Amino acid sequence: MRIILFSKSHEETVNLGKKIAKFLFPGAVLTLTGDLGAGKTTFTNGIAQGLGFEEKVSSPTFNILKCYFKSTLPLYHIDAYRLEDGTNKNLGLEEFIEGNGVCVIEWPQFIKEIVNFKQSLNFEITYCNNGRNIFISTENDRYLPLFDFLKERDHV
Repeated sequence: MRIILFSKSHEETVNLGKKIAKFLFPGAVLTLTGDLGAGKTTFTNGIAQGLGFEEKVSSPTFNILKCYFKSTLPLYHIDAYRLEDGTNKNLGLEEFIEGNGVCVIEWPQFIKEIVNFKQSLNFEITYCNNGRNIFISTENDRYLPLFDFLKERDHV
């Protein structure tokens, strides 16, 4: 499954995250790729808001992982950017990726040996014409209701 959406603003990117959050479930894994500043953390904020979190999500670049628990589903936010050089990969991130909450992974290509891209909901965010293209793909049928929803409406 694959769909491309266009976001014209920060607010639209957050709102898309809120809408997608309604289709997530315990064990959902979302991968986010895109250039620095493309909107990965902005999108993650929308996911967090959609899950019911009131606190603002910030990039865990220097921490690698931030966990949020004050909602019905925990949110595990991983930023693997600092793992680009291949060091420090034995951090126990699998426990969160395979955990009972929603796991959002920025820069998943740097920990690809522990991410199942066929089962995750994958986002690529790119700059384009005063906005962002958001490519969404998966091979996991559990996300079929989300794709049906996105195809039926103008979401961003």
